[in-house]
Amino acid sequence: MALSYKARRRWSLFILLIGLPAYIGFVWWVLSLVDRLPFLIELVVYVFLGVAWILPFKAVFLGVGQADPDADPEE
Repeated sequence: MALSYKARRRWSLFILLIGLPAYIGFVWWVLSLVDRLPFLIELVVYVFLGVAWILPFKAVFLGVGQADPDADPEE
């Protein structure tokens, strides 16, 4: 079952305001437990984790910045 446009907008806002800061804090905490890594490995880890959070939510964010397709064109 696909989410409606309004539901996707609400979920995307929730993910950005609540989920992303929580994910950043969790990753920061986990990486603080690991001793200092070599620069290139650490860079790859940060880039990977910086992109990886969006992959499960790609469908939620798809088309959210566009006009509501369910709205009347007269409005």
